[in-house]
This record gives sequence, C-alpha cells and structure tokens, in this order.
Amino acid sequence: MGKQTQEAPPGNVYNLDPYKDLGLTDLAARRGESESRKEMIRLARAVEKSGLVDDDMLKAAMSRLVDESAQSLKNALISMNFAQEEDILDAYAKDVGMERIELEMVNFTPELLGEVAPEVVLRYRVIPVRTTPEEIWLALSDPSNLRAIDDLAQILGKKVNGVIATEEAIEKAIKKYYEADEYTSIYEEMAESDDPREMRDYSLIDLDEATTEDTPLVVRFVDLVFKQAVHERSSDIHIEPTRFGLAIRFRVDGVLHEVPSPPRQWQNAIISRLKVLAGLDLAEKRVPLDGRIKLTLPGRNLDLRVSTLPTIYGESVVMRILEAESVMMGLEDVGFLPDTTARFNQLIQSPNGIILMTGPTGSGKTTTLYAALSALNTPERKIVTLEDPVEYQIPGINQIQVNTDIGLTFPLGLRSLLRQSPDIILVGEIRDLETAENAIRAALTGHLVFSTLHTNDAPSATIRLIDMGIKPYLVASSLQAVVAQRLTRRICNNCKQAHRPKPEDIRLLGYDPEEYKEADFFMGTGCERCSQTGHRGRTAIHEIFVMDAELRRKVIRSEAASRLKNYAVAHGMRTLRMDGWEKILLGWTTIPEIYKLVGGED
Repeated sequence: MGKQTQEAPPGNVYNLDPYKDLGLTDLAARRGESESRKEMIRLARAVEKSGLVDDDMLKAAMSRLVDESAQSLKNALISMNFAQEEDILDAYAKDVGMERIELEMVNFTPELLGEVAPEVVLRYRVIPVRTTPEEIWLALSDPSNLRAIDDLAQILGKKVNGVIATEEAIEKAIKKYYEADEYTSIYEEMAESDDPREMRDYSLIDLDEATTEDTPLVVRFVDLVFKQAVHERSSDIHIEPTRFGLAIRFRVDGVLHEVPSPPRQWQNAIISRLKVLAGLDLAEKRVPLDGRIKLTLPGRNLDLRVSTLPTIYGESVVMRILEAESVMMGLEDVGFLPDTTARFNQLIQSPNGIILMTGPTGSGKTTTLYAALSALNTPERKIVTLEDPVEYQIPGINQIQVNTDIGLTFPLGLRSLLRQSPDIILVGEIRDLETAENAIRAALTGHLVFSTLHTNDAPSATIRLIDMGIKPYLVASSLQAVVAQRLTRRICNNCKQAHRPKPEDIRLLGYDPEEYKEADFFMGTGCERCSQTGHRGRTAIHEIFVMDAELRRKVIRSEAASRLKNYAVAHGMRTLRMDGWEKILLGWTTIPEIYKLVGGED
C-alpha cells in the first residue's frame, strides 16, 4: 500500500516570536526575513490598526499558520472567526493605499477578458478589471504577493496595478469566464481523442503550477477536478465507475452533488493517474488500496486521503480532502454552545480517566479531539497519539500510525507507548476488547485517554464497552465522560431570512408549537454563494454524558442505556435533539436538518 504522511508545515510555530514582545518593526527588520513574512507582518499591523483584532487574537492566529505569509494569516483569522475577509481586505487596502473593488460592478467584456490568457489567469488566480494600452489593473485576493505582480508585468508587457477583491469573488469570476471554457475545451479534446496519453509519475501535485499544451490531457482533467472540488469547499471527491460511464461527485456540507463526467474511454487513464499520484500499485486492481495525495495551493496545503475499492465496473476512488487549518481550531470553533464549551474544557483538564467521542463516520469526531489536544498542548505535557491513519502532523505531539501489515496494531502500539511516560494519550478508535482493556489500564494508572467509539448516543457507550467484554466496575471507575456528536448544515448567512415553520414541523422534534409562537426561526432561500441550497458550511450538535457517583453505581449494575440517559437528562444533560433545538432557535440551522439527524425522540 502506498501510505504517505503529510510533511510538517514550514517553520516551527513555537519559534514564532510573540507579536507583542518583539514589535512589528523589529520583526520585519530581522536579517534574512522573507518577503512573505514581511507582508504577513504588514497585514498584522493593518488589522491591528483598524481595530479588527487585538494582540491576543493575533498571537492565537499566528500559532496556527500553515506558513508565514499574509495569505496564511488571513485564512487563520477568518477560520477562527476573528474577522471577515471583507473587513481584513478593507483594512489592508486602507493601510497600503490599494484600491478595493467589488467584482459584481465590473463589466467583463470579451475585449477585457482577452487581455489575459486563460492559462495565466488560472496560474495566478487573478482577473482583469480594467485596461489601457500601457497599463492593466488585476484583482487579487492576496495583494501581498508582489512576486506575482512582477511576473505578470513581464508576461503581459504592461504595467500591472493590483486591486483587492475577495477570494470568493475572484474564484467565482474565474469559474464563470475562464474555467467553464477550460472544461468545455478538455471535454471536446477527450471526445475527439481515443488514445489517452501516458501519465507522468508525480508524487506531488502543485495546483499553483501552470499547465501547457504539452501537459497530458488526463493530467489537465484531474488537475481541474481538484481545483473545482477545492473551490466548491468539498470534503470528498467520489469517482465511481458505473454501467454507463464514470460518475464524479463532490460532497459539499455533507451532501453529494454530481458534476459533468468525462467520456467512458478515459476511465482507466483517470483512475490510473490518481493511483500514480497516491503512490498505489497500478497493477493491483483486485483489493482495496489506501494512499495519499498532497496538493499545494497559494497559501494553503491540502492532503487527500485516497481509498480505492474494486467494483464490478472497475475501481471506485474516494478522496477525503484534509486541511490542517480545519482541525487546528479552538474548542469554541467546533460548534459547542458557550456552556458546553466551559463544561468540555473542564472535563479535558481531568488528570486521568477516559473521555470518549461517539458518532458515525464523518461526524467531526477527529476535529473535536484535535481541538481538545490543541488546548492541552503545552511544553509541560507529553501527548502521544495512536491513529489509523495520522491525518495531520501537530507540532509538539508524538504521533504513531497503525500499520497492520507489519504488526503495529492498536493494542501493541498502546502497550508500547505507555512505556514512553505520556501524560495524555489519544487512541484513534476502540475497536476490540484488547484495545479497550489497554485504554482502561492506561486511564486507571494515571493517564488521560481520548478515543472514539461507534454508538448512537453518549450513554450507550457504557453498554458497548461492557458488551465488548469489559467488566462493568472497570467501565464505571475509568470512564469520565462521553461526548456524542453529529454535523448539521448551517443556514447560508447571505440568503438567510425569517421563516415561520408549520406547527407539525415543530412537533416533529417533540416541542409544543404554542410555546414558540414568538420565537424566531430562519431558513436560507438559496443564492449563488450557497449554490441555491440555502446552506453553507456545517456546525455540530453535541450530547455530553458526564459520569457521577450515581451513574457509576448504575453502570456497575449494568442498567440499560435508556435509564442512564433518563437520569442524566434529569440532572442537566442536553441531548442531541435538545442541542439541535437550541441551535435552531439561535438561527444556525433548520428543523429538517436536525430531524434528519436525530428524529423526534431521544
């Protein structure tokens, strides 16, 4: 199997001198300072001067940088909800004296679009907004990229003036005016060609690299699929052979959307290209394979976890898109309500015991656990993880990847890592009795253990462990808490409107419509930003089951999960349904979305 691990991000976040202590001028003046780092400092100064963020926010954002650049800092500030992209760009434009532009107001004539070749637009992710015989104005989402401006001046033979626009607006314009033509062109070429050209043996694909006429057609097509998937915020890419051809679907906010498919004769070439990129054996088509593909975009490093599966019509390929910034977040960013954040933060400060995350595949369990580890990751603590696979490398944490081919299993790895004297342990998943026994032994000998388990709700985790063969008294004495989690689509803020649900819809979730006559409900009407779905992004709903003395006695007596839940609710536990209802009333999501996840009964 071709397994790869993601390289550590450039630089060491622990070597990033505190913004407040050094001062911006001193940072920028340091010998050997790169231009990208200088521009990062310039952006930091601009957003601070504008009052968008304070010193603490900047230091928190800088600790999560993928690289030391203005684009990376901007993405970190946005992902941590410290500031909106529009406000950051406004502050930067004001500070450096650049023009800020709304692309919706630009008249994109054929003459204007023809000023810049499509391959140049797709390479640099810019778009022309006005031109004269001697000068051209190009919209950029990363105005600090001075090298790109210099390159474009040489390519275009004109003086290039940068203007600032949001990344979303630029990508939308590129997709509308340039990439649609590229898709059409590639599909036409594929339809005319019966002989797919040989793939080049890449182990790394750089989406910031220009394609040329000499680039094989299959390479250009796969690159374009990746670009479109990233642009549409996809979490997964599904490439599935069917009886009638090759189906390509993107999962956006948990829902699959079909995209145009290539001619059937290109099926083997496309799948072979993906297997080459993932380091998989091209000749092996009879068994499932796993690998990785690394993607490089301006200001972003992505990792694709690749899984192949033989079907009756050929190999099906699913690629999970992973981004370090998506998991390097704080507890407040994973969808917890304020009181839930405080409770969970208190739980993870426990000196020992087991904290379990439960939920189906793709419910964000890893993201929440990484957020917990990030909150605990200090030089005073030794943290070791045992994962299958290691999805992200986290500075300051020792990570072990399970490899069953050489006998490195969860039970063996867990037994071995205990000899490393860790303070905190993360076990990717408790799958069997031996792993569960070792995790409980670690918890009872003074370690704090995080892990995941597949159950429908939080209280059922105790029954699942007992069914595995763990003695009830060991479950009761070692378990600190169980957190159940589900992901639900958020309402698009751009088309969000007040909405009055039908009484029967409210009853679906077990609530009395009469009690909520004055409550505010919302829904998305659909717009270009959310692709007419009314939803953009996702948040989580939670159920935190905390053990106390009475619950421990009930577990020792092996009482039913329903009785455990009834007791916990009576003593303040908010169920998944209740947490979902709170987020409906806050205007985060809708009744159908929550009902789809939990139904109307707890």
